[in-house]
Amino acid sequence: MEMKKCYMNDQDTFTTAPRQNNLLKICIYGNALVIAALGLYYFLIPAAILVNYIADPALQTGEMTRFTTRWHKQLSANFEPWARGRVESGEAAGLSLYNISATEWPIFSSVYYLWATEALQEAWKADPTRSETMPSEYARGAIEAAAELIIDPNHAAWVKRHWGEDYLYQENIFYRMLYISGLTSYQKLTGDDKYQDLLLIQIDTLSEELDQSPYGLLDDYPGQCYPIDILPAIAAIQRADALLGTDHAAEISRASRAFEGSRLDPQTGLPAYIADSRSGEGSGPARGVGVSYMLIWMPELWPDKAQDWYGRYEDFYWQLSWLLAGYREFAQDSPYPDWYFLDVDAGPVIAGYGTAASAFGIGAARANGRMDQAYPLSAEALAASWPLPDGTLLGPRLLSNLSDAPYLGESALLFNFTRIPQTENVTHNIGKPPAVVYLGILFYGLLGSAVLWYAIQSHQKRRARILGGYHFPMISLQIFIWAGLLVSGVVIFEVYESVAGILMLLLMQLIPGYHKDSS
Repeated sequence: MEMKKCYMNDQDTFTTAPRQNNLLKICIYGNALVIAALGLYYFLIPAAILVNYIADPALQTGEMTRFTTRWHKQLSANFEPWARGRVESGEAAGLSLYNISATEWPIFSSVYYLWATEALQEAWKADPTRSETMPSEYARGAIEAAAELIIDPNHAAWVKRHWGEDYLYQENIFYRMLYISGLTSYQKLTGDDKYQDLLLIQIDTLSEELDQSPYGLLDDYPGQCYPIDILPAIAAIQRADALLGTDHAAEISRASRAFEGSRLDPQTGLPAYIADSRSGEGSGPARGVGVSYMLIWMPELWPDKAQDWYGRYEDFYWQLSWLLAGYREFAQDSPYPDWYFLDVDAGPVIAGYGTAASAFGIGAARANGRMDQAYPLSAEALAASWPLPDGTLLGPRLLSNLSDAPYLGESALLFNFTRIPQTENVTHNIGKPPAVVYLGILFYGLLGSAVLWYAIQSHQKRRARILGGYHFPMISLQIFIWAGLLVSGVVIFEVYESVAGILMLLLMQLIPGYHKDSS
């Protein structure tokens, strides 16, 4: 009679040999630890990070927060290889003309990154304890890569198609604003004047063209004029003047005419989102995304006008409830619906709140010294940012164009959080964040706890199967595949920060495979 092999201990009967049984135990313990680690990394630790971030006093006073340096270091490490790889690939030359996120966002990402770096460099000069080395040193490679992307001819392919080979000397104000801004920040950060001749030509020609235009308006693209881009272009010229010692003060003073009279929304007295550069007429209402962005630059350009604009913006667009705080995309009592997706720049409108309007509202409120509004907006943005232990902001990362501009969201948020008040009259925050912030922390905590609970329950069930009457076929092969998925997943996750690494770690959970032993 054939004897069935069976291995015993004091309590349990195993259907596998002791060595194979030990391998299976390693496998199920490893699976439980991986799930627990993911729960900690993606949910429980982020909840603790959020509590720490939101408690930072600088969020309420307008000073530079400490955590922005941590964000910047992580972003810098990722930004340099991405920017260099994108320039070297030349892929930007073949993009569709109307693929906005693929054409505009990479350059915007680079300029946001440089603006934020410039602000953090100034903060470090005031307080060198912020980091062991200054941002211009530890981020030098990323600074160089960002500037190279901005001037890369392939990344200008879409504006060349709009404006031809004269694209740097004919309107095209959005692109030229980014060009001037990026090169100004680069030279200020590095002290390297290798782009200075390009910069001088641009500030001279653009300021002259604006000054000679009938109404101070120039088009972004032929037939498309957006004042949201004209105002930061004027600020860019002023910032370049401060760096280079040039003087365009007269042109900058006259440039305010672009934001007067019929260029304003008659309901709110704020600049219309769209204008006709030939007739000087505004078209349609002022929109939150445009006003928020312009108000970031207003205090350093025209302080008196900034106060008036901010007051109007607050009256018509600020929306506050126990649950949420933010800026509307359209003024209160407007005919526009409160729930819709208008365009890629503005993002979704939720219960009237504009996503981009509220995000850039952080920078606008900080620049104008309104910390009573900047704090709730900042706390909400932090709750939505999904901060990981390594300094990555997963929320903004997922909302970016992962193939063409994966760091737009993080660089834009960093830009907004590094704005400092441009006025002596700072209104400090004395209130609490809206309820949605607490709900966000609770969400991370509960979901993380659920993942840990699942890891424990899964481990106990799998251990029971090993100790029970279950058969595990081809154990050696299964363990080999399991180990391969574990090593590959960890390496890919660490080196490439890829979703593929997490998928491999999740695939591990399918091993060991089993079936009920019927013998």
